[in-house]
Amino acid sequence: MKTLVDPHQALSQGLAEIRTRFKVPDAFPPEVLAAAEAAAQRKPTAHVDRTERAFVTLDPAASIDLDQAFAIEARGSDLILHYAIADVGWFVRDGDPLDVEAWKRGATLYLPDGKASLYPRVLSEGAASLLPSGPRPAVVFTVRVAPDGEPTLEGAERALIRSVAKLAYETVTPQELPAGFAELAGRIDAAEAQRGAVRVDPPEQEVASVDGRLQLRFRPRARAEEQNAALSLATNLAIAKVMQARKTGLFRVMPEPDARAVGRLRQTARAFGLSWPQMESLAQFEVRLDPRDPKQAAFMLAVRRACAPASYVPFSEGEAPWHAAMAAPYAHATAPLRRLADRYVVETVLAIANGGPPPAAAVEAFGKLPKVMARADAQSGQIDRAVIDLAEAVMLHDQVGESFEAVVTDIDERGARMQLCELPVVARVAAHKVEVGDRLVVRLENADPKTGASQFQRVA
Repeated sequence: MKTLVDPHQALSQGLAEIRTRFKVPDAFPPEVLAAAEAAAQRKPTAHVDRTERAFVTLDPAASIDLDQAFAIEARGSDLILHYAIADVGWFVRDGDPLDVEAWKRGATLYLPDGKASLYPRVLSEGAASLLPSGPRPAVVFTVRVAPDGEPTLEGAERALIRSVAKLAYETVTPQELPAGFAELAGRIDAAEAQRGAVRVDPPEQEVASVDGRLQLRFRPRARAEEQNAALSLATNLAIAKVMQARKTGLFRVMPEPDARAVGRLRQTARAFGLSWPQMESLAQFEVRLDPRDPKQAAFMLAVRRACAPASYVPFSEGEAPWHAAMAAPYAHATAPLRRLADRYVVETVLAIANGGPPPAAAVEAFGKLPKVMARADAQSGQIDRAVIDLAEAVMLHDQVGESFEAVVTDIDERGARMQLCELPVVARVAAHKVEVGDRLVVRLENADPKTGASQFQRVA
């Protein structure tokens, strides 16, 4: 949950406790801040001037740590995507205080009341961010997208670019976007469908006050947000192909959901009253989901929770890296301000694309990064779960004593996991002699807004 509408600060105490529990850093050491100030003064000297090309950024309105900017042009039947990525490698040098601190953090951590950035703001929201306040150093990947949606990396260069507009998902109009934007996104989407890829992008959850009562609801994704994700996807796919061909790199991988996860999801769908024919696969069902419907949005979130988490692996001879949701080899390269690993992928592909060998520092880092990024992913996942638990407890606090219908989705040594039928709440209950798929009536015994703990008891 990255969105919070909490005018009465009902979650503030709980969020402070989550920050303490998960050791979310609240500041940078003085030597790191000093190094960031010095790095921010570093002038681009290895960059080609591409300021004549009109780049734009597209992000949430409040974002100022801008990793990506893009420009699009047509060449015959192909579309050329010029995808500019913040040149973090220009500002951060191997072994300097910024680098050492980034290896400790791994990634930016997001909470509804603020984030703990990977790099100090003077870089992440200043000199390295692709803001429209002046020319910025970037690494520009040139990706050719054929009519069938197949992306191919044609080049990469350090360049000085200029963003002419900071566009926002919430307010952007089609007329403000570069020509070819919708067509390019459509090609990528069509290629995904052709190869059987299934990306699950549920809307973000938010807590809002409705008629004086807190509710957990979903913020729909804007169409421009979905289309923008396709541009990043195309670039990451093209980069993964280049690294795999050169037998190097770091890849993002994810297995198919196992039978138990699919079984649990079928019961979740039943709890929400969603029609999922027995002969239909999860992938086929997912493409029919409408994120504008609260119950279908909640199911999309359940899919993300149920699937085995994605992870990072370095290239290994004889082992093809595979990302099940993308149905292709995949890499992370487009968010170096927010993820440590992206910086090394960017530097590697930049070198390869210009005829050089992968940087030795990057090759060495690829063996160490999976563990660091796994720790960062785990911390982020734990925080997200704790925030959702907190929001649920706050939302349910004034419903203690009320009864709810639920469906058992899973059973293990800790008891029965259940999905409430009318709320996007997953909880556990001590229930004996129950089976997956059983419908229960449970009573809410406690919902603690301070700890985020909610307790239910079976009554029928």
